[in-house]
Amino acid sequence: MTARVLVIDDILPNVKLLEARLSSEYFDVITAMSGPEGIMKAETMSPDIILLDVMMPGMDGFEVCQRLKSNPATANIPVVMVTALTDATDRVRGLEVGADDFLSKPVNDIALMARVRSLVRLKRTVDEWYIREKTSNQFGFIKNKTTLISEAYEKARVLIIEDKDFESEKFVDTLKRDEDIVMAVRSGEQGVELAQQSDFDVVILSINLANEDGLRLCSHLRSSESTRSVPILLVCEETDTKRIAQGLEIGAHDYIMRPVDRNELLARVHIQIRRKRFQDRLRGNYEKSLALALTDSLTGLYNRRYMTVHLESLLKKSAEEKKSLCVLMLDIDHFKLVNDTYGHGVGDEVLQTFAGRISNSLRSFDLVVRLGGEEFLVVLPDTSMDSAKKVAERLRKSICGEPFRVSAPAGHIDVSVSIGGVVLDAGNSTVEEVLQRADTELYKAKTGGRNCIYFEGEGLVTVPETPPGADSAAKTIAETI
Repeated sequence: MTARVLVIDDILPNVKLLEARLSSEYFDVITAMSGPEGIMKAETMSPDIILLDVMMPGMDGFEVCQRLKSNPATANIPVVMVTALTDATDRVRGLEVGADDFLSKPVNDIALMARVRSLVRLKRTVDEWYIREKTSNQFGFIKNKTTLISEAYEKARVLIIEDKDFESEKFVDTLKRDEDIVMAVRSGEQGVELAQQSDFDVVILSINLANEDGLRLCSHLRSSESTRSVPILLVCEETDTKRIAQGLEIGAHDYIMRPVDRNELLARVHIQIRRKRFQDRLRGNYEKSLALALTDSLTGLYNRRYMTVHLESLLKKSAEEKKSLCVLMLDIDHFKLVNDTYGHGVGDEVLQTFAGRISNSLRSFDLVVRLGGEEFLVVLPDTSMDSAKKVAERLRKSICGEPFRVSAPAGHIDVSVSIGGVVLDAGNSTVEEVLQRADTELYKAKTGGRNCIYFEGEGLVTVPETPPGADSAAKTIAETI
């Protein structure tokens, strides 16, 4: 995973040390030597995460974090405070002004990399819903500009999985301050069963259960569809550094060390509840407003109207963050012949299967659009030319690699796709320009033999194949007439 990391510290050796560690893991590192400079770079350079020193002259880390979190432009950037302070009061103060975590100096490399990767993953998930809500705003469906830090955290539903009675009672008693509905169980089996039956705002999970592997329970909760989006707060011992890193990699959102400070527990739980409610609100608003207006009724994919606005937002974001973006235009080969031979009912079946195969071959935050007829568009944010080629080839093989089952007498037909692609490096391009450039490459693929891929500046990427391939659909149809 690559990401852009902003390091804010007034001591040059500290900056250079963090920069070297992060760069060795292929992170893109930006540095700032003061609070005001850090805020300016956070606003203009769109980092994925900020590592912030606490003890700085003038504007200290607490004030910097508070300002970042109160600004809608930077409020959703995760902030990790890096400090020599070890008192729980300082940690709580940082968490209350919006910090996502604390790392103590000297920074442990395992803890650093695990925390950065975990928070970047969480940010990207929220970012995708946030940019979709911004798209909805442009259509006039939603006019809500709250931030994560402004979300309420009271009266939440909390599940505790802890086999130490005194710890469990301490957690329950602490969370009652917020009027939370708390359910505490002693075993992972009970916890998983409850989590799947009820909608919890956060799960507090001990990784030191006597007779069970806490990380395996974490993995189970994260892999289950019904509990996948529920934040998990791990409770750990000071000696559990490697297991904490594993837990964050698996998908845990945060952790707290024993002996657990009550105020720190509340602060960390508040962050997770706010994050879940913020993401749920974004998702709910988006789905409610756009489900009917901006999707294609046959395939369930986004339609051209949505694409025009959303792609404009993605192009702007790509230019601001100086990240590449790929656009693929796809056309089903010989689709007219399918309709003419079998009828539009079978043609609709092909379109639905085609849409499903394409969607299942992409990431959750990639954009898939039906432009009209048999023409589709795929937008891949933050994707290099090499990666784009691999994705395009995967899409092509997902279509031609297995016949399409249809209700026609033949039972199935071979289908293939022609793909034209363009990779946009950081720069200003309009939606119309991008579509025209991708369409030009698609035309080359269709006239160059079909069932192949052309990229702007690269030419032919995949040599046409038969059978199955560009002409095998026509051949199959001809044989069954």
